[in-house]
Amino acid sequence: MSQDVPIGSTQVSLAQLNERSREIFRQIVENYLATGEPMGSRHISRLIPMTLSPASVRNVMSDLEQLGLVYAPHTSAGRRPTELGLRFFVDALMQIGDVTEQERRAIESQVAAAGSAKSVESVLTEASSLLSGLTRSAGVVLAAKVNTRLKHIEFVRLDPERALAVLVAEDGQVENRILAIPAGLPTASLTEASNFLNSRIRGKTLADTKADIDRAMESGKAELDELTQKVISAGLASWSGGENDARQLIVRGHANLLDDLKALEDLERVRLLFDDLETKRGVADILGRAEQADGMRIFIGSENNLFSLSGSSTIISPYRDAAGRIVGVIGVIGPTRLNYARVIPMVDYTAKVVGKLLGT
Repeated sequence: MSQDVPIGSTQVSLAQLNERSREIFRQIVENYLATGEPMGSRHISRLIPMTLSPASVRNVMSDLEQLGLVYAPHTSAGRRPTELGLRFFVDALMQIGDVTEQERRAIESQVAAAGSAKSVESVLTEASSLLSGLTRSAGVVLAAKVNTRLKHIEFVRLDPERALAVLVAEDGQVENRILAIPAGLPTASLTEASNFLNSRIRGKTLADTKADIDRAMESGKAELDELTQKVISAGLASWSGGENDARQLIVRGHANLLDDLKALEDLERVRLLFDDLETKRGVADILGRAEQADGMRIFIGSENNLFSLSGSSTIISPYRDAAGRIVGVIGVIGPTRLNYARVIPMVDYTAKVVGKLLGT
């Protein structure tokens, strides 16, 4: 059964590979990540820093295949890494690079420029687009809307049993919800509910507001009649508990996934990935799991159910607010032959920059 596989849980141990096996395996993986093509024994024998005949290389490749690390595509006698092989390479053999000074400046300046508009959404959209461009993949961000800081709330009657609840955030975003209200509710109750909330919400997140008001109502400190309390509770619940709207998913750079296609099978893989990305609820569920982790999460191929058919990899990192709370995740989705050593530190650094900017 497919499941999430955290870093460090590879089923093959490094001790099972001697020096030449590691070197041959590394050549196969690095060639695949660079070209998407299988690698043959004759080519490997010319590249490795040890003297081995193509026949000896083939013997080692056969051993690697028995371990489940490589396989032979039907079109070639060469080998490609399996998903298990890629996981093993990422966990045990890969040397993670670092973000260059030029890339750091680009990330900081572009994300900060979006932040000058004081819009959380503009920061997240820019970060997603930036990662997409730097990694030639699809950039993704999942943000919890409950962390938006509030500015104003208004309740407006539509008809005897419905009202429009309007929420205005500090960054200028406006959200509307239609609420069912008790029949015969006086207009004064809607006004009182609006005034009560506006006296307490400014600069707070929706989560903080809801917790404060719940406490005030439970302790009896909120001097409100029963009908007004119902309006307030319904309004807060509609914003913070909307199952489909509680999270904001931003995906940028779909077109990058069409670059460097090698064959019709690649085109079919990307078509399936596009279908998966359209299933926003599923993507949100996958990304949401990273909120339970302290750091980077890497899913390769069928390690998550959503992208198993398209054979795609996901590299994501949580970002935090000023209080150190995880408020969202950011990362990339692309083919399994992502340049992991370069993409991992880039995602991690972008998450830190976004967290620092949103926390100020």
